[in-house]
Amino acid sequence: MKTLNTISQTKQFLLEAKKEGKSIGFVPTMGALHEGHLTLMRRAKKENDLLAVSVFVNPIQFNNPEDLKKYPRDLEKDKQLLKSVGCDVVFAPTVDEMYPEEKVTEHFDFGKLETVMEGAFRPGHFNGVAVVVKRLFNIITPDKAYFGEKDFQQLAIIKQLVKMENMPLEIVPCAIVRESDGLAMSSRNERLTPDERALAPFIHQTLQQAVRLKTEKSPLEIVQWVTDKFKEQPAFTLEYFELADAVFLQPVKRWEKAKGTIGFVAAFLGDVRLIDNIRFY
Repeated sequence: MKTLNTISQTKQFLLEAKKEGKSIGFVPTMGALHEGHLTLMRRAKKENDLLAVSVFVNPIQFNNPEDLKKYPRDLEKDKQLLKSVGCDVVFAPTVDEMYPEEKVTEHFDFGKLETVMEGAFRPGHFNGVAVVVKRLFNIITPDKAYFGEKDFQQLAIIKQLVKMENMPLEIVPCAIVRESDGLAMSSRNERLTPDERALAPFIHQTLQQAVRLKTEKSPLEIVQWVTDKFKEQPAFTLEYFELADAVFLQPVKRWEKAKGTIGFVAAFLGDVRLIDNIRFY
């Protein structure tokens, strides 16, 4: 496994691989790797000749400086996990390498996709994601890139980015990977205290219960029901629960079966922000 820190080295290494006719599967990460990441990587390894992974905590997608400061980092541990899944090349750049300019001015317009849910509560977040993902795609030039459905809105934004920029690659969505108690795997889970970790499965359990109520309640009634359930749990602060269509992510007032309806949630447990989603139709 090669670990490269510069854009030029990485481009050169992958250009040689392409000349040999090798296909590249790519998994971009911010490190603090867990089984969710490794599942994406195993699939990418299976479906391509070469597995490339980036490890880069992207500062411009954090609208909370404290969150950026606390984000877990352990490159040596990550590299051991990457070796275990047969990673071929790790791109681990510095911030200066990715952003040599003094101020990032690149701006994308994703329309309504970025004004709801995460976009509404984290202004500038998706632009920061799009800037770094576009740069990573231009450096790695993958045939396929793999993203988890836990960040469903991010996945929709990245699909739109690839379409807007006419990039020659396939975005491969991968199902949410959960702990045995249902908690969606996330690097942020590391920051939960033991007591908080014991409470955390409440999120997924509530989503599952909400799905079972879809035949007897309207979307608005489901939203109210979930909101009330969170009020019964003082350890949590619910940021939002929304029912949205699976394509444009706009709020659903009546059950949409054609495009599909997904329930999206974001909540703080202590000072750790957790997100999850579940399909209703």
